Amino acid sequence: MRKIPLFIGILFIISCQSHPGEYDTIIRNGMIYDGNGGQPYKADIGIKGDTIAFIGDLTGSTARDMIDAKGMAIAPGFINMMGHSEEALIQDGRSQSDIRQGVTTEIFGEFSMGPLNPTMKKQQQDGQGDIKYKVTWNTLGEYMNFLEKKGISCNIASFVGTGNVRQYVIGEDNKAPTPAQLDSMKLLVRQAMEEGALGVTNALIYPTDFFAKTDELIALSKEAAKYGGTYSSHMRSEGNKLLEAVEELITISKEANIPAEIFHLKAAGKNNWGKMDSVIKRVERARKEGLDITADMYTYVAGATGMTSAFPPTLQDGGFGKLWQRLHDPATRKQMAIAMNTDAVDWENLYYGAGGGEHVLLLSFKQDSLKKFTGKTLAEVAAIRGTPVEETAMDLIIQDSTRVGVAYFLMNEENVKKQVALPWVSFGSDEASYTPEGVFLKSNAHPRAYGNFARVIGKYTRDEKVLNLPEAIRKLSNLPATHLKLRNRGELKVGRYADIVIFDPAKVEDHATFDKPHQYATGMIHVFVNGMQVLKDGEHTGKMPGRFVKGPGYSPPKSP
Repeated sequence: MRKIPLFIGILFIISCQSHPGEYDTIIRNGMIYDGNGGQPYKADIGIKGDTIAFIGDLTGSTARDMIDAKGMAIAPGFINMMGHSEEALIQDGRSQSDIRQGVTTEIFGEFSMGPLNPTMKKQQQDGQGDIKYKVTWNTLGEYMNFLEKKGISCNIASFVGTGNVRQYVIGEDNKAPTPAQLDSMKLLVRQAMEEGALGVTNALIYPTDFFAKTDELIALSKEAAKYGGTYSSHMRSEGNKLLEAVEELITISKEANIPAEIFHLKAAGKNNWGKMDSVIKRVERARKEGLDITADMYTYVAGATGMTSAFPPTLQDGGFGKLWQRLHDPATRKQMAIAMNTDAVDWENLYYGAGGGEHVLLLSFKQDSLKKFTGKTLAEVAAIRGTPVEETAMDLIIQDSTRVGVAYFLMNEENVKKQVALPWVSFGSDEASYTPEGVFLKSNAHPRAYGNFARVIGKYTRDEKVLNLPEAIRKLSNLPATHLKLRNRGELKVGRYADIVIFDPAKVEDHATFDKPHQYATGMIHVFVNGMQVLKDGEHTGKMPGRFVKGPGYSPPKSP
C-alpha cells in the first residue's frame, strides 16, 4: 500500500474547507485504484452532485448515502471503447449487461446513426430486426441528444462514419467521389465534429466503406483532425492482408496528423495467427516515431458480424438490396459458392478464415420462422435442410432479408493473451448492452456482450495473471479516456465526474457462453454514473443519469 503524496494531502485540506462535511454520498474504507496504473491506497471518497468532491479521510463527515467498501476495489468507471448499443439503448436504456460489468461509458464506432438522408432513413426504418423504433433524427448530434433525453444509465459518445457520409453523398455504388462530392463529405464531417463526434470511423471490410480508397479516408480524417478528433477503424483486413491494413492505418494517421485507433485488434484465420508479433512491432515503432496509435480488443476467440461477410464486397456493389437480388441468379450463386471457398487476398473472407460452416454459429434472424436455427452452426442447418453449406448460407440471407447475424471462430487464445498485456490496448465489446428478457431473447448475443470486461478482471488478471489489477483498471478507464480526450473522465481525482465502480476482485466472473449467452457477469457491487448510483448491491436501481459525452470539437449551437 502506498502513502498518499503531500500534494494530494493539500487537496484534501482544500476540499474539506470547500465542503465542511456534507456530501451526497460517502464511500468509505475501500482500496482506491485511481486509473493511472499505480499501486492502490486506502481512502474515502465524497461525492457531491455529479462530481468527486473529496478523496481522503472523511471520518466524522456525513452524507445522504453511506457505502462501506471494506475489502472492495474502487475504480473509475470502465469505458467500452467500441460497443454497439445504438439500438439496444433505444429499447432499454438501463444498459444492464455492461453496467453490471462496471461500464459507465459506451463508445459507438465503425458506423454512426447519422447523418442520414431520406433514403438512408427509410433503409434504417425498414431494415430493423427485433428492436423496432421510429427514426426521427437526421444528424448524429440529433440522435445522441434523442438517446440522452429518452433516458440512459450509461454515458454515450460516438464517432461519425466515413461510410455514412459517403452513402449520404454518393450512395452505395463502388465509385470514387468527385471533387464536389468530397467537399460535401468534408462538410458533413465538420458538422458532426461540431455536434460532438469524437472523430471519424469506419469498417473497411464492409460495403460501402470498402469502396473508399486511402486518399479519401485521409481527406476526411484531416477534417476531423482540425477539431482534435481521432481516426478509428475496423481495418481493411484482419487476415491475409493484416500487415498491409496496419500500414494503411498508420499512413492515414501520419498524413492526416490524427491519433488512430485499431478496432478489435486480432489476427483472423489460422494461417494469419503468426502475424501478430509483426503487427505489435509495427505499431510500437510508429508510436516511438511520435504517432498516437492505440487499439482495443474483445477477450474471445470468435468474432460476430453478418453472414454476408462470406461474399466479395464487389458482388454487394449497390447495397444489400442489390445483393439480395443477385442471390436469386443461378450464375451468380455459383460464382459466390466458389468465392466462399477461396482464400481471397483482395477482400476479407471470414467464412474461409473460420474454416468452413462448422465454425460459423448462427446468432440472429429477423424472421420468426428462422429463429429455430439460432444457436446452431451453418453446417448443422445445411444437414437439416439437405442442401450444400454454401447454398444454405445464400438461402438463409434471401429468406431473412438481412445479413443474418453469425459468429466466426477465427482467433487463437495465445494471441488474445498477448494483446491483453499490451500497454496501448484497451477493451471494447463490439456488441450491444442487453437485458436478458423480452425482445433481447429473440436472438443470441455474442457472450462478449455480457462478459468482455469481467474477463479482463477475473480470467486474465486474477486467474491467469496476464496483467496486474492496477494496470487492468488503467486500460479499462484512463487509457481510452485519454486517447479520446474525454474531459474529466477515466480517473479518480477531485473535480472529475463521479463515474465510479466498486467491486470484489476475488469474485468478478463472466458466465455467458456461446450456448447460453444471456447471463450476467457477477462481482460488480456498486456503480455510479455522474454521481448517481445505477447499481446497488449488484442490482440495477433503474436510474438514468447517462449523458452525451461530446468530443473535443464540440461547438454549442448558436442562439437564433
